[in-house]
Amino acid sequence: MASNASTVAWIVKQISGAGEIKALKMFGEYGIYCDDKIVALVCDDQFFVKRTETGYAFWGEHEEAPPYKGAKALMVLSEDEMGNKARLVELISITHKHLPAQKKLRCAK
Repeated sequence: MASNASTVAWIVKQISGAGEIKALKMFGEYGIYCDDKIVALVCDDQFFVKRTETGYAFWGEHEEAPPYKGAKALMVLSEDEMGNKARLVELISITHKHLPAQKKLRCAK
């Protein structure tokens, strides 16, 4: 089941302020980027934040689940949890800061 564009737009609005936020469609779902790094996924209208120890420590108690079959478990945030925009922006900022830089893909010639 693909995520609704309206759900993704609402999530992007909630985390705006953490940096340059954009959502890119990926296989019917969405990757959420903060500046140059993918920090989260939206799959089946659920918001999954990538794992960093500092982000998990900041957020505290949370649910975890894989965003799709075969994936590692990530932090899943409910709509209620996402209601606190300032706290959510801080989580995304922390996550961005502590994720490694994106690797540049090289195309074969």
